[in-house]
Amino acid sequence: MDTILSLANDAQNIWKQTTLHQRILLLPKLSEVLLENKIDYATIITQEMRKPITQSIAEIEKCALLCSYYYENAEDFLATESIKTEASESFITYEPLGVILGIMPWNFPFWQVFRFAVPTIVAGNTVVVKHASNVSKCAELIESIFEKAGFPRGCYQNLPISSNKVANVIANPIIKAISLTGSEQAGMAVATEAGKQLKKCVLELGGNNAFIVLEDANVEKAVAIAVNARMQNAGQSCIAAKRFLLHEKIVEDFITQFKIAIQNLKTGNPLEITTQIGSLARIDLAEELEVQVQKSIAMGAKLILGGNRKEAFYEPTILTEVSTEMPVFKEETFGPVAAIITFKTVEEAIALSNKSEFGLGVSIFTQNIAAIKAQIPAFNEGAVFINEMVKSDPRLPFGGIKKSGYGRELAEDGIKEFVNVKTVVINTL
Repeated sequence: MDTILSLANDAQNIWKQTTLHQRILLLPKLSEVLLENKIDYATIITQEMRKPITQSIAEIEKCALLCSYYYENAEDFLATESIKTEASESFITYEPLGVILGIMPWNFPFWQVFRFAVPTIVAGNTVVVKHASNVSKCAELIESIFEKAGFPRGCYQNLPISSNKVANVIANPIIKAISLTGSEQAGMAVATEAGKQLKKCVLELGGNNAFIVLEDANVEKAVAIAVNARMQNAGQSCIAAKRFLLHEKIVEDFITQFKIAIQNLKTGNPLEITTQIGSLARIDLAEELEVQVQKSIAMGAKLILGGNRKEAFYEPTILTEVSTEMPVFKEETFGPVAAIITFKTVEEAIALSNKSEFGLGVSIFTQNIAAIKAQIPAFNEGAVFINEMVKSDPRLPFGGIKKSGYGRELAEDGIKEFVNVKTVVINTL
């Protein structure tokens, strides 16, 4: 650990002296390495955490897209900004902080890392990443990818330590800030340690996104999006749709189509390109999901599809007659379980959506876009998607509020999270 941190610190002292233009010139090569080896890298993702291979390939391609985005935009984002004041000259510069610690999850083992590391490194920092233990091969591969792309040794390093060593790393004076993507419990622990050291942290935590279908929505199109929004990556996503809020007049039509569409999903070997949904990443995760579902059924939820587990595989599941006190409504369900709740009015739907400790995103389906746009301020979320599932996009800031964390990744906001925003004022005497 000490060796890795020391190397990161030495590398950053040199890296920060390179120009921003020099740094971004490495991004096309980084993208090239990803795309040339995407099948090999995707196979490792699938082998380690069981994601269907087509989704693993898409994850690698999205990382390459991220590299291209910052290659095209980073210089504009971090350009010195002149401000008109009474002084002879005043401007703002954006300078790197130093060595940044990333603590990353297993569910998108490449994408989560790249969306943190690329803008952070381009801004002039170096990074060390404590990745999830069940994707250790992915962690090693990512370090080698940065090396193949020509980034100086020490710019990106894998930090293979156990979770109980993280507090020691945060306390190390070499570390200047922390970015964590994970559970709210992990976020609270990291924020506590960072607070003791007065170090900045960005927290991308859990979500319990609502998927709202209003009375006037195109149900067929909403169902098609709903299946992907809930079942992608076997439901193991913080931004997955989890609570389906349906207007009482369309609920039967929606459920009928939704059930058929889910039943048509092909399960099987995740390395086969025809497989659309696989098992969860670990048996304990499936067991935890099973408990949430069974408790909700005991409280009155009606099981209309799925509900069975075999080792780490949990059947795609639909529950109706869900109440706000059930685990599948109150808690984040990290798996292929859709909880259905009905409402009568838009105001009731907004209240149900906001009745959550999380605030990552919400999807609303309607044909009256003007009316729902007027309601956007009423949603306590980091993102509002109308007639679309919540998704991350390199061009848009990503992050949440409440127990979904704070800070933003991606876009201009993301690249400015780990910089010193320096004010400079010059007067001619």
